[in-house]
Amino acid sequence: MTNQDTITESENLIHTQLLDGDNPESIRQAAIILKEKGLVAFPTETVYGLGGDALDENAAAKIYAAKGRPSDNPLIVHIADTDAVYKLAKEVPDKAKLLMEAFWPGPLTIILPKKEIVPDGTTGGLNTVAIRMPSHPVALSLIRESGLYIAAPSANTSGRPSPTLADHVMEDMKGRIEMILDGGAVGIGIESTIVDLTSEVPVILRPGFITKSMLEEIVGKVTIDPALIEPDPNLRPKAPGMKYTHYAPKGELTIVEGASNASTKGANKVITKINQLVLEKANSGFKVAVITTSENANLFDCENILVAGDREKGETIAAKLYKVLRQCDELDVDYIYSEAFNDGELGGAIMNRLLKAAGHRVIKV
Repeated sequence: MTNQDTITESENLIHTQLLDGDNPESIRQAAIILKEKGLVAFPTETVYGLGGDALDENAAAKIYAAKGRPSDNPLIVHIADTDAVYKLAKEVPDKAKLLMEAFWPGPLTIILPKKEIVPDGTTGGLNTVAIRMPSHPVALSLIRESGLYIAAPSANTSGRPSPTLADHVMEDMKGRIEMILDGGAVGIGIESTIVDLTSEVPVILRPGFITKSMLEEIVGKVTIDPALIEPDPNLRPKAPGMKYTHYAPKGELTIVEGASNASTKGANKVITKINQLVLEKANSGFKVAVITTSENANLFDCENILVAGDREKGETIAAKLYKVLRQCDELDVDYIYSEAFNDGELGGAIMNRLLKAAGHRVIKV
């Protein structure tokens, strides 16, 4: 049974409006919905978010229900000014202030001890709160117009690729939420970097566009949570995306990675292996797709070649990754083989998403 099948009859009666996010009247209508404890999807610079009143326990429950998401997975609270941090968090260490000054508004989420004003429903039962100030003008306008702090995970059903277009949101959320604000294609394409600031040394809980080296330039030593390297099925997630399978297309996705993936020799082995796997599946009557880069697209023998971006420009792969994963569903493919994208500063963030989408299914050659 799919998430869509589990929607109750009453939930199916919700009329989902798709409105222009650049229109002030659309923002006003969306703000009214939020104040009346409804749900609105809106664009951020990373992905589209599914928003509800962060300080209302029932709104958080509605978000979990719309996504089909486990309620122990924390929600990020979106704000429009730094004063809000001091209203939501018990303590704001100097390193948090430095990061806020350096990267806000922008794709960075900070985790701090929460005040009682933040309900457990929003934080997944944790005594910490995840906060970020988005830079997208539609998101900021909505927060300001509503006068609320907005809890907003990605606006997709749980486990599906995150939405980078309003059409993606409509595909997943039609009949589940009251409104979608269309802001066009997002810029970055992968979710914000999440940094836990509840200990002396900041810890990255989710990699993103703001990289470890960028953080260390501001606050010194930063570590990476071991769960990002070796997933723990018994983990109680401290941040969104740490525990559950995410971003997955319907077909079976496998990453094929060379021991020296960036080298010519390693790349050739990957290409040979993927072509072998494609031929085997195609000869058995299955529909197959390959996810690759513009540099290698003409080297694969497959009917469905999906170009994620340019290998030398990680930001292009980040921007298109979720769109490409959704294209796999549109093509109704049975098996998907992808190159690894470890190169450059964004390689870790891109591979974090791709590995989750593949359920950590990797073939090394």
